[in-house]
Amino acid sequence: MSAKHFELTAESKVDSFGRTLFRVKLTIDCKWGKAGDLGGWVQKDENIQDSAWVSGNAQVSGNAQVYGDARVSDNALVSGNARVSGNARVYGDAWVSGGAWVSGNAQVSGNAQVSDNAQVYGNARVSDNAWVSGGAWVSGNALVSGNALVSGNALVSDNAQVYGNALVSGDARVSGNAQVSGNARVYGDAWVSGNAQVSGNAQVSGNAQVYGNARVSDNAQVYGNARVSDNAQVSGNAQVSGR
Repeated sequence: MSAKHFELTAESKVDSFGRTLFRVKLTIDCKWGKAGDLGGWVQKDENIQDSAWVSGNAQVSGNAQVYGDARVSDNALVSGNARVSGNARVYGDAWVSGGAWVSGNAQVSGNAQVSDNAQVYGNARVSDNAWVSGGAWVSGNALVSGNALVSGNALVSDNAQVYGNALVSGDARVSGNAQVSGNARVYGDAWVSGNAQVSGNAQVSGNAQVYGNARVSDNAQVYGNARVSDNAQVSGNAQVSGR
């Protein structure tokens, strides 16, 4: 799309932060619609770059940029210094803020939030009421959903899933086909990988690793430098610690 495909209209409104936003309009026929079709709201021309588009009641403000073939739609908000790029989609009532970056084929939807310096990329999805914050990364085909929180410098990658009310924080890693769900907590430098599952009120912390087909559930705790692997199951009020 060589020619600029949109312009700011005279229609304006003031958002909840007191910033004046302007409705955008397509100026040429393209994949987003026909010339004259109205889109969403931006604070300034620079909020949209390349072939990207903002539609519906979506708002892009501050120094945020939507570029590449990215799209922000519905009631989504992108603000601060946030970036949405590639083929990424931000929709529903989602909010991307701070210095966060959503790229590749990633999707952020529902009431999800991606904030601070967090990154969501690849084919990753963040949905429902999930929150990815701090310097956390969600990548690959990973899914963060429900009321889950991924924060700190945590990494959720590959085909991993974090959902329910689960928390992954600190420098923790969840990778492979691993699942963290329920009210489970994975934090510190802990690592959950392979086909492992951590659920219930379980906690994995310190330098602990849970991998293979291992299961940690109920109120169980795995911490220190402990390793739980293969087909092991740790449940009830059990504790595995030390080495």
